[in-house]
Amino acid sequence: MTKSTAPRRSRRSLLRATLLPAGVAASLVLVPLPGAFAAVSADAVISEVYGGGGNSGAMLKNDFIELANRGGAAFGLAGYSVQYLPGTPSAGSKWGVTPLTGSIAPGGRYLIAEAAGTGGTVVLPTPDATGTLALSGASGTIALVQGTDPLSCKTAADCAAEPRIKDLVGFGTAVVREGSGPAAGASNTASVARTAGLPDTDDNAADLKAGAPTPVNSAGEAPEGGDTPTGPAEPGSVRIHDIQGNTRLSPKVGKNIAGVPGIVTGVRTYGSKGFWIQDPNPDADPATSEGLFVYTGSAPTVAVGDSVLVTGKVAEYYPAAAAGGQSMTQLTAPAVTVLSAGNPVPAPVVLDDASIPAAYAPDAAGGSIENLTLAPGSYALDRFESLEGMNVRVENTRVVQATDKYNELWVEARQQDPASSRGGAVYLGYDRPNSGRVMVQSLLPLADSPFPVANVGDELTGITEGPLDYNRFGGYTLAATTLGAVRDNGLQREVTDRALPSEVAIATYNVENLDPSDPDEKFAQLAKGVVTNLRSPDVVVLEEIQDNNGAVNDGTVDASSTIAKFTAAIAAAGGPAYDWRSINPENNKDGGEPGGNIRTVFLFNPARVSFTDTPGGSATSAVDVTGTGKWASLTASPGRIDPGNEAWDSSRKPMVGEFKFHNKKIFVIANHFNSKGGDQGLDSRFQAPARSSEVQRTKQAVVEQGFVAKLLAADPNARVVSVGDFNDYQFSPALKALTKECVLRDLVNELPASERYSYVYQGNSQVLDHSLVSPALKHVEYDVVHINSEFASQASDHDPQIVRIKP
Repeated sequence: MTKSTAPRRSRRSLLRATLLPAGVAASLVLVPLPGAFAAVSADAVISEVYGGGGNSGAMLKNDFIELANRGGAAFGLAGYSVQYLPGTPSAGSKWGVTPLTGSIAPGGRYLIAEAAGTGGTVVLPTPDATGTLALSGASGTIALVQGTDPLSCKTAADCAAEPRIKDLVGFGTAVVREGSGPAAGASNTASVARTAGLPDTDDNAADLKAGAPTPVNSAGEAPEGGDTPTGPAEPGSVRIHDIQGNTRLSPKVGKNIAGVPGIVTGVRTYGSKGFWIQDPNPDADPATSEGLFVYTGSAPTVAVGDSVLVTGKVAEYYPAAAAGGQSMTQLTAPAVTVLSAGNPVPAPVVLDDASIPAAYAPDAAGGSIENLTLAPGSYALDRFESLEGMNVRVENTRVVQATDKYNELWVEARQQDPASSRGGAVYLGYDRPNSGRVMVQSLLPLADSPFPVANVGDELTGITEGPLDYNRFGGYTLAATTLGAVRDNGLQREVTDRALPSEVAIATYNVENLDPSDPDEKFAQLAKGVVTNLRSPDVVVLEEIQDNNGAVNDGTVDASSTIAKFTAAIAAAGGPAYDWRSINPENNKDGGEPGGNIRTVFLFNPARVSFTDTPGGSATSAVDVTGTGKWASLTASPGRIDPGNEAWDSSRKPMVGEFKFHNKKIFVIANHFNSKGGDQGLDSRFQAPARSSEVQRTKQAVVEQGFVAKLLAADPNARVVSVGDFNDYQFSPALKALTKECVLRDLVNELPASERYSYVYQGNSQVLDHSLVSPALKHVEYDVVHINSEFASQASDHDPQIVRIKP
C-alpha cells in the first residue's frame, strides 16, 4: 500500500515542562525548547545541500539540493517545493521557492539544480527539477514544503510550528535549523550531507556532515566531465574491506578516502561507467568484501590488471531502488594513479552449491536488513553481498533464463535448487526463492565477443568470470571478463495434444500489448502458436489486446482493427475463421500502457462452438445471474463482473461469456488481474519483501469468487471455466481466495511440481497464468504449452495454456 505523502500533523512538542522546587505550588512553567522541529520523517528527507556552485575554488558549476527517500514506497512530490532562506534573515528576507514534480523511488534520490555561478568546470547530472535559487556557500536554510506558497516563518520556533514543512536543514550559522545547531562545514568546496543510513534525528548538526559534493539524480547518475583531480601518490591507511564493512552499508559512506589500493578486475564502458578494484591482500573476515566499484561517469582509462591507488568519496548507489533493491558501495568523483600494469587479478571465488547457502535472506519482519551483520555462511543474499565487487566464477552451469534484448541471461549456480522439467529453476513458494540464481552480463566488446544466445536448459560451459555487480532491475550480476560458451541442449517449442471431437478446447494467451503497428512477424508468430502449438482451440481467451492505435493516447478505445489483423494472421497460418466478442474499456481506466487500453477478448470457432449473445454488457454495467438449474444464464453476454467495484480500479475487469458446445452451456471468464508493479523484489533490502500489489489482486479474487459462487448457487452443475493472466502464483492469497469453498479448482496444482510455470522472471520459472474449472467439470485435460518464456526468441513473454473438456 502506498504511504501517504501528506505532511505529518503529529509534531514534537515545542515546549518542555519544568517542575518547580519543593514547597512551590504544584504547577508547570512552559519554556520554549530551542531548535525543536518536525517529527522524524519515515520517507522523504533533504539528503544534501550545496551552495558553492560556480564560486571561487568550486568544481561544480551549480548549487544543488538533493532529496532522498528513506521509505519502502515511492514518495510523490506533486505539489511540493524546496524553499531557501538566508542563514541570518533580515526583516525583508523572503523564502525563495522551487516547485517540484514527479516522485522519489524508495531508497532513491532526487536532484534539484539551482543557480549557477561563473566558475566551476563540472556540470551536474541531469537534474530532476531546476530552480534559480542562489544559495549561500556558507550559511542558509533549506525546507521541503508541501505547497508552493512561500513560507513566512523566520525563527526556528515559528518554523517548527509550520505544518507544511516536511523536513528542514540549516547549515553554517543558520538561525532556522533543526536541533541544537546547524550542520557545520559548508563552503565553496564542501556540501553538507546526511551520514550513512540517512539518519533523521531532528538535529542538523548530528545528522549532516560536510564533505565533497556528491549530487546524484533519480537515475543514479553522478557528475561527469570537468578537470580530473591529481591522483594519489601513496597508499592511505584505509583498505577496501574497511570501506565495505560487515553490513550492507559502508561505515565510511560520505567520507573522502585517500589512496585506496587495488588491482583492476573489470572495466565497464557502458551504462554506469567505471571499474572494479580488488585488494589482493584480504582480511580474515568473510563478511567484508575485498572488491569495490569506482564510478567515473565517463569511459575509464584504466585496464584490467592495473595496480592503482584511488581517492574518492564513498557512496551507496541503489540501481533498483523502486523494487527495494540492494545498494552498491562505490567510490565517486575519483582521482586515480596507475602504479603498474599487467598484474594478475585476484583468484575468483567459485559460486556453487558449496559456497551458496540454501536459505535466501534473513528475516527482519519486513524491515531493512541493511544494518544487520552479514552472515555469508547462512544466507545467499548475505553471501553475495560479502562478495560485492569481487572477482567470482561459475563453471559449466545451466541457463535458467534465456538471453534477452539487453544481452543478459541467468544461470543457476546452485544445482541443488529445484529444476523445472525443461531445465529451469522452478519457483514453488515464497520460502523457496532458488538461492543460486545469478545474472550474467558481459564487459567484453560485443563487436569482438558477441554475447551468447541461449535458451533455458542450455549450458554455459567452461569458465565465466568477472566482478560481482548488482543490476538495475534487481539481482546480483556476474559482469563477465571471461565468458563461457553455450552448449545447445535442443529445447523445442511444445505442441499440445489434439482435442477429441467430443472435447471442447479452451485456451488462454497473453499476447503482450498487441496492436496493429506491431511487426507482421509478431502477428505471424502468435498466429502460429495458436494454430500449430495450441492446435486451433475452439475458444481462445486473449489478454493484452490494445486498441486500434496502440499506445497513442488520443481517446481511441476500439480494438476491432487489432483483432481483425490477428484473426487474419491465424487464417493465413491455416487456422479457422475465428469470430470474436469483447467489451471496449473506458479510456485509460484499465491500467496497462497509457493510451493502449488493453482488454481481454474471446476468439471462438463458430464451426465448433456458438456464442450466446445477450445485450446489455458495457464497460461500466455489471453482469448478473438469472434463472436456476439448467436455465441459469447471464444477464449480459459478454458482460463484466462488478466493474464499478474498487477492486478493479486501474485494472482490467473480468469478462464472462456464455458458450454452447454440443448444446451444452459453458460459462467462460476471461481474466487479467492487476500487475505486480510496486512490489519489492525477492532480493529486496526489506525482508520479507512487501508484496503490496497482491492486496488488490486478493480483492479481485474475492469479487470473482463471489460471482462464481452465485452462479453455482443458481445451478450447482454449471460448467465454469475461468482462465487468463492472474499475475500471481498458485500459492498466493489471491488464488487461495479464488478457490475458496471449492467453487473453482486451479488446474496447475494437478501438474507435477516441476511443470508448474508459464513465465520466467529473474531466473525463476513461475506461474502467473491459470486455468480454473468448476466442480461439474470432471473430465479435464490441462496443458501449459511452453513456446515463449524459455526462449531467446519470443512472440510473447507468457506461455499459453489449454484445457480440453468433455462437458
